[in-house]
Amino acid sequence: MKIIKSIAAYSYAALLCVAAAACGDDPLPKPKAYLRLDYPEAKYSLYESSNCPYSFAVNTLSQTKDKGTCNITIEYPKMKATIYINYKPITARNLDSLLRDAQNLTYKHVIKADGIQEQRYINPLKRVYGMFYQVGGNAATNAQFYVTDSTRHFLTGSVYFYAKPNFDSIMPAASYIKNDMQNIMETLNWK
Repeated sequence: MKIIKSIAAYSYAALLCVAAAACGDDPLPKPKAYLRLDYPEAKYSLYESSNCPYSFAVNTLSQTKDKGTCNITIEYPKMKATIYINYKPITARNLDSLLRDAQNLTYKHVIKADGIQEQRYINPLKRVYGMFYQVGGNAATNAQFYVTDSTRHFLTGSVYFYAKPNFDSIMPAASYIKNDMQNIMETLNWK
């Protein structure tokens, strides 16, 4: 009889433990996590080519490569990203075409973009006029710009990452490079 009472007591205790555990919240899967990406403060040095009619400051963490005809790439190996800089001289009647092409390139991303913010840039002392575009969402590029002196020079820039566009995961790198692109616009000098 004593054995039956002790088995009943253990069974009752086990039943209480199971009941207490069952009263908790429903189990939920863990959310996806992303690495925290911190980058050092940007330091800039002057990029200048004797063959090209422009100069600007670039981040010392990047690697600049000349692609010929004053087109360059600014690579960020740790961030797996590249800024493509393209230069076109303005001829008698191509400014409208260059402006339209630069704007069309940005607005091709409307399909995947959550929105596009335009920010005008005007520096009359340096004769630098342009537009900076920030593309929200999972578009192939999240930042682009163009600048011109409106008479002789036209320069565009866009950033691309070597990864599937997932803005949440690349946001720290995208923000860092966006600041570098704005710095290119602000430090640009025509020769």
